[in-house]
Amino acid sequence: MSDSLQARLESVDSTVDMLRDADLEFNQYVFPDEHTNWIEEQRSVRESCAIVDQSYHMEPCFVKGPEAIDFLENIGVNSFSKIRSQDPPQAINLLMCNPNGYIIGDQILFYLGENEFSSVGSVWANNWIRYTSETLDYDVETETPYSPYMENAMPPRYRFQIQGPNALDVMEDIVDGSLPEISLFEMDVIEICNHDVYALGHGMAATAGLEIFGPYEYHGEVLDAILAAGEAYDIRQLGSKAYKTGKIGSGWLVGPVPAIYENEEMKGYREWLDAEGTEATFSIGGSFVSDDIRDYYMTPMERGQGHLVNFDHDFVGREALEEMVNEPQRQRVTFVWNEEDVIDVFASLFRDGKTSKFIDMPDTANTWSKSHYDKVKKDGEIVGLSKYPGYLFYEREMLSLGTIDRAYSDPGTEVTFEWGDQSNKQRVEQHKPVEIRATVAPAPYVTGGRESM
Repeated sequence: MSDSLQARLESVDSTVDMLRDADLEFNQYVFPDEHTNWIEEQRSVRESCAIVDQSYHMEPCFVKGPEAIDFLENIGVNSFSKIRSQDPPQAINLLMCNPNGYIIGDQILFYLGENEFSSVGSVWANNWIRYTSETLDYDVETETPYSPYMENAMPPRYRFQIQGPNALDVMEDIVDGSLPEISLFEMDVIEICNHDVYALGHGMAATAGLEIFGPYEYHGEVLDAILAAGEAYDIRQLGSKAYKTGKIGSGWLVGPVPAIYENEEMKGYREWLDAEGTEATFSIGGSFVSDDIRDYYMTPMERGQGHLVNFDHDFVGREALEEMVNEPQRQRVTFVWNEEDVIDVFASLFRDGKTSKFIDMPDTANTWSKSHYDKVKKDGEIVGLSKYPGYLFYEREMLSLGTIDRAYSDPGTEVTFEWGDQSNKQRVEQHKPVEIRATVAPAPYVTGGRESM
């Protein structure tokens, strides 16, 4: 048995085949699919108030030490001027790339005290932080006390997102004293049930709200207070189906394949990673097939994160990104699926012969793969990728986030994409690939109260 990701890669003929044939073996969304009904849960985010308990979903990686800022700045493509110039608590997006400028992962980085940070998000992004902290010459320590995949583990902090038109009304009702104004991606400390609570201005599904967190011992007390106050606003607790699909409308392209599998400079990292870890089982789904794993990587620009790239400091991948920013990049867009073609996919279930790939609503692709790639065509040529599909009840549309050549990125452009997955995953049923028509639209597709924060 291989003992590292590098050894495992050397034992297979194709990295792409290894990942495309990998069945989905890990699931970060460890809360229920539905608490009540996913349609009503989706509606609550847009029409009333919703809460999602992320306590058991997000992995925290604590970064401490006298050179913590210098270390994080070295691996992050984004500016740290806000953290260097303002007192904690603060929050920024931490976007990390490989030496060639392709995304490894992104997190929310919380600045909580002098030389004290918490990186919250995916396991594979935190793995890169942990590895680089051990191999780069910085006086810094990292700790990951909880992972969504650890059995019988207790997270160090509870974490709730409260979103929707009435979210701030609910928070006003439960906070001790008055609720301060907290702008988007700004932070403050509030008090709930006589306990200090960190609050981040946040927007999910393009609605205003807060992400709050504090010591896990107060998890039940704080959750009960929110749910009790939210009854007057018909609050809903979100299951994973409603939670995941909210990202489609807000334009966040989830989980591109981490750019770690072929770069020679990163061989040491692959030797450090486990042969059975998340990176070794990062299941790729969809109709797009390439022999080159690099075709599944993404740049910050095509993911809609070009505004985060800042050359006010040295960082891993800077030289490559300085060249990339002036090159034509595919643009992040939303694909609006043709209604008749979607209905025809369901109709195939009632016909003889092979069916079309089942559309499992509302979270369409993540039932069989971690990262999805469907080939998008115009006049028979591949011009983009459909990356994250799902159904939004409040829009009454099937949508997918993706990227497309700029020549075809204007809203209203008509394209097609191939819906199917010809791999050896046991989670994928026998089916016949089918062409689905789609119309290009902006990303974010859904706008709303978030812009007023």
